Amino acid sequence: MTAHLFDAPALPTIEIKGEDAKYPLRRIFCVGRNYVAHAKEMGGEVDREAPWYFTKSAFHAIPTGSSRPYPPGTANYHHEMELAFAMGAPAFRATADEAASAIYAYGSALDMTRRDRQQDGKDNRRPWSLGKDVEGAAVLSPMTKASEFGAVANQRIHLSVNGEIRQNATLAEMVWSCTEVIVHLSQYYHLAPGDIILTGTPAGVGPVVAGDVLEGGIDGLDPISLTLTDAE
Repeated sequence: MTAHLFDAPALPTIEIKGEDAKYPLRRIFCVGRNYVAHAKEMGGEVDREAPWYFTKSAFHAIPTGSSRPYPPGTANYHHEMELAFAMGAPAFRATADEAASAIYAYGSALDMTRRDRQQDGKDNRRPWSLGKDVEGAAVLSPMTKASEFGAVANQRIHLSVNGEIRQNATLAEMVWSCTEVIVHLSQYYHLAPGDIILTGTPAGVGPVVAGDVLEGGIDGLDPISLTLTDAE
């Protein structure tokens, strides 16, 4: 048995409805600007040539219902409500049929963002890591198996802050479908079970502060919530 210099952290996991065993997280990929209205509100456009991505550490994932301190290094922390899906089979240079059959489960997710630090990256042509790869900034609900959820179509996706609706759209507004994302992303990565993909957020993103309670949902999936406490 290999000795470690310090105690290795256990892999983070999420619940799959109907399963006693948990789904271990390996990687988190996120699709950028996958809703036209959101791209416009951020001063950009959807790239219709191909989807594009950023990543979050799997160790930054937390379960729905968590309370987290307002993060350091920002004065403009934003919510982004998203559909997430989990890979259930390997996919490398996948066809559309292979991609569709590789999706294991769907869930609700929050992609929390230090918007000011993301803007720093944009302004200086630097990576978005300080804006996106934030501790506790990937909030995940229990996931529903793809066979039980059915096709991604016009299900409502929404988020409220302190009971006030901020985001309200449908999954039909996504530019790139889950299958198309897998087909494209698998040209660059050996996707496999343990990989989670967040599919982008609709319009209506905005700032939150300490004390805010975020609650969101997608028709047919478990809801999601996050409470922000005072900064550390």
